[in-house]
Amino acid sequence: MNTKATAIGLLAALSLMVTACSSNKPTDAPASGKQVGEGMAASPQEVTVKIGLPGGYDITSEKIITNFQAKYPHIKLDIEETPWADFVTKIVTRIAGNNAPDLWLQENAVVLGYGKRGVAENLEPYITRDLKTDEYVSALTSAELDGKIYGIPHGINPGALAFNKRIFEDNNVPLPTDDWTFNDMIEAAKKLTKDTNGDGKPDIFGFQTGNNITLGWLPWMRAYGGSALDATLTKSNFTDPKSIQGLTAWADTINKLKISPTREAANTGKFFENGKAAMTFFQYATQVSLNKNKPDLDWDTVMMPKGMDGKRFVPMVVNQWVLYSKSKPEVKEAAWTFLKYYLSDEGQNLLSESGTSLPVKKTALAELEKSTTKPLNKKAFTKGIEEAGGTLDENPSWNEWRAAAGPILNDIMDGKRTPEDGTKEIQQKVQQVLDDNK
Repeated sequence: MNTKATAIGLLAALSLMVTACSSNKPTDAPASGKQVGEGMAASPQEVTVKIGLPGGYDITSEKIITNFQAKYPHIKLDIEETPWADFVTKIVTRIAGNNAPDLWLQENAVVLGYGKRGVAENLEPYITRDLKTDEYVSALTSAELDGKIYGIPHGINPGALAFNKRIFEDNNVPLPTDDWTFNDMIEAAKKLTKDTNGDGKPDIFGFQTGNNITLGWLPWMRAYGGSALDATLTKSNFTDPKSIQGLTAWADTINKLKISPTREAANTGKFFENGKAAMTFFQYATQVSLNKNKPDLDWDTVMMPKGMDGKRFVPMVVNQWVLYSKSKPEVKEAAWTFLKYYLSDEGQNLLSESGTSLPVKKTALAELEKSTTKPLNKKAFTKGIEEAGGTLDENPSWNEWRAAAGPILNDIMDGKRTPEDGTKEIQQKVQQVLDDNK
């Protein structure tokens, strides 16, 4: 036997093995190509993931948590339930003290800010590694900023046009359809606004106008071709003539046409819920409380009406799961295992069952459309986001510029200032915020 040749052969083999085991990984790639517990020893090491749940189990399905825990007993989920308002106040201090949970959820715009500051982990490498993105709607990557993805959708909460069937039928007005325009909606609202007790004031309104960005002023601005910010999300667009047109039409529903209750009255009146408004823009999550409080209300939905240019805009709120960038590598992998389960068929169907928001997985959305709970026409939401879902001009300074614009927009809605006058001040204030946050 040639021992020298044998030794050389063994050295070559060892060299190949070392080479095969030392392949380099990108520096921004997840630490492991496998989830915790996947392809590992029979008794994987226990890992604890601290999860912050603002709003508790009213927002997040408890079944998702318990079912995950049963599937992955070695990953302990340490759940922190906190009222939403308390959480968003305390998380600022916790981040500053390097004591944030490993995983929590907040609004998309806030998460984008976390990404910009290095608080949120870039999840793009995890998504590329483990998910087939064509199985999900585009909202899956709605937390994208500069090519990086800083969140995974907790769910989608889009808008649609809700209507009271009985009010329409009692007045022989045809029910809304997905082909309706804003003008169709306004004309129907005129016919449905009634003074039934003869006091000279409407007590049944054709429409209840919203006063926030999601269901209020932004959809009206978009309907007329305007927007709050430009396409780069760095320039204020409130003084664009089309934006002013939209704000004028929005305020006119109350101050000129009288087809909607005032902002003050709407804040306490619950007009649509109490059968006193024929139509309103309606977020998907609201159906949970409406069906609970008014189970006999005969209502349904259609897609948001088309704008003046024939294009539709469906406002879409996306809360995001955010992974803390300073968590340990093994904890990040365990947290990603939870997120991957959340995005699975089982997790997404449990999300649908809760009714708090829409899933992002296409198979779960298709299954939801078969549901017989009100509203029956869930395609108003599912097909709406597919056709024209859009976020709310969100950027890292979203909360700041909205706060700057809010009081003046309230004055416009209340008829205290004209849109032409008010938008001049909004333009300056919003641009200042944008410039300060470059």
